[in-house]
Amino acid sequence: MMKKLGMVIINYNDYKTTTRLLKNIKSYSCLSKVVVVDNASTDNSYTMLKEFESNRITIIKNRENKGYAAGLNTGAKYLINELGKCNIIFSNSDVIIKGDTDLTKLSSDIKGNVAVVGPTIEELGHLNRGFKSSTVTDEILFNLPLISRYFRKTRTLYPNSYYDKDTTTVDYVSGCFFVVDSTSLEKVNYFDENTFLYYEELILANKLKRINKKEIVDNNIRIIHDHSVTIDKSFSRIKKYKTLKSSQRYFVKEYLHANILQMALLYLTNKLSLLILYIRCLLRR
Repeated sequence: MMKKLGMVIINYNDYKTTTRLLKNIKSYSCLSKVVVVDNASTDNSYTMLKEFESNRITIIKNRENKGYAAGLNTGAKYLINELGKCNIIFSNSDVIIKGDTDLTKLSSDIKGNVAVVGPTIEELGHLNRGFKSSTVTDEILFNLPLISRYFRKTRTLYPNSYYDKDTTTVDYVSGCFFVVDSTSLEKVNYFDENTFLYYEELILANKLKRINKKEIVDNNIRIIHDHSVTIDKSFSRIKKYKTLKSSQRYFVKEYLHANILQMALLYLTNKLSLLILYIRCLLRR
């Protein structure tokens, strides 16, 4: 018998985008429960979203915004309390789902030692699937101005030919939309709340690997991601970049166990890339 399927959506000052997704999925019978966690929005998001509340849709308002991972944990714990052992979809609000059968198929892919399943993501005219885990050296290279994109492409992406079967094992899936087995999530003590934003999916994959769980991509299911629309509405470019790099340093130190020299190099390349970003922003004024 297939486990019940729940869904967690995080909202922050963007009820219009969240509303679009709720309208998209409100008739999906495969979803036993949907919980929207409003991460202490400063606008009228909570009031507007409460209009969608029903026996299947619950709106929760966090008293303070402790970050994206903390919001995900709030939603996951609520669903586990309501549904028991279940599969949980974690979704950005800025996605478009083509049909409920896609969600049923993703949920059915969780079996054996598979703890996480992601779809193929249509994003900015490209297809994103899974990624290779990074090393300390990789993370340092990702900070180098002008050539960072080259290193990200060559060191984290699998070749297209790697996705020639129905499902493909990857180190980790795209964080905008994925399904997790609740039992595995509990075993690794949920998402690490020491990051405010970014690196949640990579840290989760690292934790799951420790208990011999794997992640796969279903190559036949596609989800559209209206990339970063929510984040860009709430964060300036520089603030967003600083948040990203703070999460990067935490991940490299706590999960890749970088030494003092490696952390110093990471910090220096952080500062260099931030300086370049400041210059670019000034020149565009």
